[in-house]
Parts: sequence; C-alpha cells; structure tokens
Amino acid sequence: MSVISEYRLPSSDGRTLLHVTQWTPLTRPLRGVVLLSHGVAEYGQRYAPFAQFLCGKGFAVLAHDHLGHGQSVRDGGTPLYFGARHGWQYVTDDLAALQRTAARAFPQVPCFLFGHSMGSFIARTYLIRYPGALRGAILCGTGQPAPAVVSAGRLFVDREIRLLGPKAYSPQADALAFGAYNRAFAPNRTKFDWISANEDNVDAYIADPLCGGDATLGLLRDMLGGIAFIGQRENISKVDKDCALLLIAGDQDPVGDMGKGVERVRRAYRRAGVRDVQMKLYHDLRHEILNERSRRFIYQDVLAWLEAHLPTARRLPPAN
Repeated sequence: MSVISEYRLPSSDGRTLLHVTQWTPLTRPLRGVVLLSHGVAEYGQRYAPFAQFLCGKGFAVLAHDHLGHGQSVRDGGTPLYFGARHGWQYVTDDLAALQRTAARAFPQVPCFLFGHSMGSFIARTYLIRYPGALRGAILCGTGQPAPAVVSAGRLFVDREIRLLGPKAYSPQADALAFGAYNRAFAPNRTKFDWISANEDNVDAYIADPLCGGDATLGLLRDMLGGIAFIGQRENISKVDKDCALLLIAGDQDPVGDMGKGVERVRRAYRRAGVRDVQMKLYHDLRHEILNERSRRFIYQDVLAWLEAHLPTARRLPPAN
C-alpha cells in the first residue's frame, strides 16, 4: 500500500510548473527512493504499476512529467517542446531538482534513478553533470547511435528548423527519427509496433491522449544534441565511478540497435572506469519492457538489483 500525492515543481526554464507524482510506502522504515525519468511522448503516471510494485517493497517513487509532456505543458505552451534554447539543459536540471526534492523529503535515504528511452538519455546527461548524488541508476531502453548517424540527423533537423521553425512538426524528420524502428517488425499493424510485442500495450498507448504525439523539431534538435553529448568519451569520464549502473533492454528494441547499442553503452562506462556496470537483455522483447506481458519478471530483476545495492542495514531479512 502507498500514499499517492501530486504536486508541482518549478522547472528550470523559469516558466513552467512540472507535474510530479509521488508514491510513498505506508510501511517504515523506508529502504530507498527511486526517481523515474520517462520517455518521449509519454508521462510519469504511465509508470504507476511499476511504482506501486516498488512501494510494496519499501521504496518511495517520484516521477515528474518532462517539459512539454503530460501535465507539464504551461497554458499556451507547445506540447513536446522543451524551449527555444537550452532545452536539454532544462530537462536535466529539472531532474536534478526532483532529486533535491526527494533528498529533502527523505533525508539519509539512498537514492536511485530509473530512466527509460529519452529519459535514459536525460539520466545519462544527469550522471555526467551531477556526479555523486545517486547510489545507482537503471538505464532502460537506452542505446548509442554511431556519431556519424547523430551528426547527419542534427544537420537534417537544423535544416528543417530553418524552413519551418523549432515548434513545427516535420514528417520527414519524424520518419528519420522513429520511422526506421517499425520496419524491423513489418508487416505492421500500427506505427507503434516497435514499442511492444504486447498488442494491448500498443493499443493503450495509441488511445492515451497524452501519448504518441508529434515531436517538435526543437525537441528532436535537443534530443540529438543530448545523445551526442552523452556519447563523448570526455563527458562519460565525469560519471561517478562508484555509481552502480544497470542497463536493461529488449533484445528486439530498435532504440538499442537490437542490443548492440546497449552493449556499446556498457563498454563506454567500463572504459571510463565505472566499477559496477551490469547489463541484461530480454529475449524477444521490444522497447517498453516494463509493459510487456512478462513485466513481472523484469520488476523482480530491478528489485533484486536495487536490494543488492542498498546499505546492508536497509535490506530485508531473508524469508523463513
């Protein structure tokens, strides 16, 4: 059982109030805190079943809607848009503000970060820019395209912005960013087949008015810039070497290049000297592994990893 609260947190953009959902266990003592960083074109409350599961195991969970997502779109604002300038910095600083909020609410409690998809890219930026604040991070549905691919994408998006403006939607840019993902699963039932092998999940995603919107050119520009930033060796070297990392993904997730991109990320952290980097790929699963039919097994794997990285005194005694 948990107490669910919703509140607003000022964004670092100075204009937007971010929507935050917090799940707090009724049981005490609290074992840990997990921050959730969601993906593009979704929102924090989609993770409610996962958050409730963690609450049942003694973890508080905080999830905010990133700028331009969910309920974090100000009146008159543009959905799926971070800002005219410094958008990636804003969303990273917002994640840092969420961590500080958690630290004030739950002092002296170990803090972990769970980032999915675009949220994992933001999480990886946070690990570079704010080392030392976390006990560990779980990067779900992440990857690292080749630098030449990222550079080409940035050039194309910049050209489209010059033609259409940063708040516009470009079908060509959208196809470049996301269209290739679905081709691996042809013939396609929907344009979102790539997110999940669970058709019920795909249909729920399509039916949800807060999911699946058209990403603005500005958001694509910021995200590609962020992906370039987190792929640079000199930036990866700034990550706290004692922050434990777990990389999880479906081995049929095109965002992670069917596992190959996830492995590239793992190797990069190991080369940078991060001491504890683990990776697990799930057979025949796609992008949203927390929403696949076998999600309970993934929940248990995440829980086991969290428990293994708690201070000894915060671990539950073994069952009799």
